[in-house]
Amino acid sequence: MSLSLSGSTPQLVRNTQARIPTAYGTFFLYDYTDKRDGKEHLALVMGEVNGCDDVLVRVHSECMTGDTFGSLRCDCGEQLHMAMQRIAERERGVIVYLRQEGRGIGLVDKLRAYNLQDKGYDTVEANLLLGHQADERDYWAAADILQDLGVRSVRLLTNNPAKIEALRSYNIRINERVPLQPTIHAENAAYLRAKVARMRHLLQLPSTSSPSVSVPLTVDLHIRVTLLQERMARHFAHTQTPHVTLAYAQSLDGSLAAAPGAPLALSGAASMTLTHALRAAHDAILVGVGTVLADDPRLTVRLVAGRDPQPVVLDSVLRTPPTARLFDHPRKPWIFTTERSEEDARRRLSERGAEIVLLPADAAGRVSLLAALEAMQTRGVRSVMVEGGAQVLESFVAAHLAHYAVVTLAPRWIGGVHAFHASANGALPRLAYVAYTQAGDDLIVWGEPTWTPTSNAGGEAA
Repeated sequence: MSLSLSGSTPQLVRNTQARIPTAYGTFFLYDYTDKRDGKEHLALVMGEVNGCDDVLVRVHSECMTGDTFGSLRCDCGEQLHMAMQRIAERERGVIVYLRQEGRGIGLVDKLRAYNLQDKGYDTVEANLLLGHQADERDYWAAADILQDLGVRSVRLLTNNPAKIEALRSYNIRINERVPLQPTIHAENAAYLRAKVARMRHLLQLPSTSSPSVSVPLTVDLHIRVTLLQERMARHFAHTQTPHVTLAYAQSLDGSLAAAPGAPLALSGAASMTLTHALRAAHDAILVGVGTVLADDPRLTVRLVAGRDPQPVVLDSVLRTPPTARLFDHPRKPWIFTTERSEEDARRRLSERGAEIVLLPADAAGRVSLLAALEAMQTRGVRSVMVEGGAQVLESFVAAHLAHYAVVTLAPRWIGGVHAFHASANGALPRLAYVAYTQAGDDLIVWGEPTWTPTSNAGGEAA
């Protein structure tokens, strides 16, 4: 098949296509030859796109170092895999894979540019020193391929406004830009800053004073965090209530700690980075006072670039010590308590900078979880990460108020304190839509808690 946008001599030839099963699902791979420059381009297609509007599309330029070898110098490979995952989640979309390595300068000069970058030049300066433009790509082939596939309009996965402008100049109707926020770490931070400053890319970058990521997230982990963020946004849009994510680490035998009140470090370095990425993805982070007393956590984001979540503590009688490290948090902590707490304790913690919020108690005299979620919602919280401890985790599960779980399994046996017991309110849930990823030696389990229809939902427990 041959076609041309201008209607004159056909310029693009579709050669063949084949079914391609991948880790993200089954795609069809289309092979094209562009007669204008002799290059071979590809389209990875899932689902029906012919005659469809708002098709999720990624126009991706080949990056052998990032796509094939997993180089951390750029965000290309990560964006490719994120695009495949997002298309698979919607079961429809197109990745146009253009053979224009190194923003069009070719692999040899791209490697030479890397050497110049190692000497202190940014990605744009390196291209200019080699006699190239900052970006020599064109997108006529992408426009022809989308036309050949019958795509009527697109939601474009990109951070690059120049790509949007170029495709629109070829009469591609773009109804929405869908951002792809990359993982930011020491190897790519300068490259991404140059993209923003020199090439107008639309990225959220930390200030130069913010710490870099010491252990970059793997592509799989970054994708899972991104998908969770999308899930949280949909939940709040539909319910106007905060999405609750349980995130905690346990041993192979289900232990969260060796003994009650005793801190225990279970997570490895990679899963600790994931924990901080999850913190940055949520509006608030919630713990019980037992965790404050045992671990004295800071509840900040330090291992990734991102904003600190609002710290929230459930403390029915105000046992939080004024010396707790959470008072050094950039955000004033919210401490949810009940009428059982003493006025002097409220005053002392208020003087330390906490916002003390009086809420109804449940039948056990603890802070009502439904009241806590309502208090957070009225303060603008759309998502909350529940990080512990055991009693708080069990309370959210018993009350059927957990919407998602991210559980780190450390390869150790502890024989200590478990979070969940058979006596919890009704049957314990199972996880649905389960995914597994690896973080160093740890296994991360992702899924949605689901209860049997006979389980009794509760809302008063904490």
